[in-house]
Amino acid sequence: MNRFKNFLREHKNYFLISFIVAFLIIILFFGIIWIVLISQKQILNKVADFLLNNSSIKAQTILEKPSYEVLPEESRIVNIVEQVNPAVVSIIITKDVPILERYYQRFNPFWDDFWSEFFGEDFGFEIPQYRQKGKEKQEIGGGSGFLISSDGYLVTNKHVVNDKDADYTVLMNDGKKYEAKIIAKDSYLDVAILKIKGNNFSYLNLGNSDQLKLGQTVIAIGNALGEYRNSVSVGVISGLSRAIKASDSRGNVESLDMVIQTDAAINPGNSGGPLLDLNGNVIGINVAMESAAQNIGFALPINLVKPVIESVKLHGEIIRPYLGIRYLVINDEVRGKNKLSVDYGVLVVRGSTPAELAVIPGSPADKAGIQENDIILEIDGTKLTPDKSLAGIINQKKVGDIVKLKILHKGQEKTIEVKLEKAPNNL
Repeated sequence: MNRFKNFLREHKNYFLISFIVAFLIIILFFGIIWIVLISQKQILNKVADFLLNNSSIKAQTILEKPSYEVLPEESRIVNIVEQVNPAVVSIIITKDVPILERYYQRFNPFWDDFWSEFFGEDFGFEIPQYRQKGKEKQEIGGGSGFLISSDGYLVTNKHVVNDKDADYTVLMNDGKKYEAKIIAKDSYLDVAILKIKGNNFSYLNLGNSDQLKLGQTVIAIGNALGEYRNSVSVGVISGLSRAIKASDSRGNVESLDMVIQTDAAINPGNSGGPLLDLNGNVIGINVAMESAAQNIGFALPINLVKPVIESVKLHGEIIRPYLGIRYLVINDEVRGKNKLSVDYGVLVVRGSTPAELAVIPGSPADKAGIQENDIILEIDGTKLTPDKSLAGIINQKKVGDIVKLKILHKGQEKTIEVKLEKAPNNL
């Protein structure tokens, strides 16, 4: 104890100095903190004053919605879609399909009596089997269409309503449903005319597809994928007078001439919907898409369909003229393969089966003396080219019209007259 006291007495000056230094450091530390807090308070006060003085600007910045200017062309498209949508419909396809019941059948791979003696009658394997237990109506597909009259006539594609065992329901844009009756199906064009009961329906005006120009803006509307009804896509006319081969989900293949090519999105389910110009007029019927590419869709020119519509309204059936031949459009491939002397026209040839004769017996062509391997060069003075097809020209004629054909028969040119007749119903 005495030693500790002696140590304190000897080092009291050192402890005193250390205490003073520590005290000063503490005072300095808290002084700095005090100064910092005061400075922050002043800054916060200044910020608060600024926000208070500019509160109106702040509120305006938060509450104001960004302005968006609708361009004239966009406004026009929006107005057209609003105008035509009530007349564009979805077609729902339903059918009675079998209800399959699952059950299990016991199977013994060996001799039943022998193994049953050792392992019992339940020895073996249970194999799942299915059997039909009645039928139920199910939705099996969908397409598009559009009304063409206030009393319920509407247009779609033939392949949309081609199942004779199915039922078809028209779903309007407002959700109302109507049972549809098939009035007529065109065997040449992929077109069908349907009828629903009612009056005062909105309907679309038909335009003039002969005046279309490449690059012209068009609007396609339809029941995309059979799920997204009245879907709208916009594009341009990419090509005119195309010739295509189209196939449906059942493997049926058909050739279509004079179709319109567009980059407006056309998806499964869009078939039968309208292709519109910027006046809201129908200039085509969406019919097919190129599955191996993007943004390549096709539509039937409305001018090819007008005679079908008029015929159904007047006669209740499709009455159209026909010539009665099978043919190939002459191009470089056909010309080279058949060693032809001309590079335009159509070559009269038979089909792929013996029953598909080049000239249908008893047809107008047969009566006029046209034969297999003849080349039809012109009709009424118009050269037949991929842009001016024989079928397209004939389709715009009427039953009873007389047309002049320039043909090449065994190397000799001659002109003949043919009186067009009504196409048989099985064509």
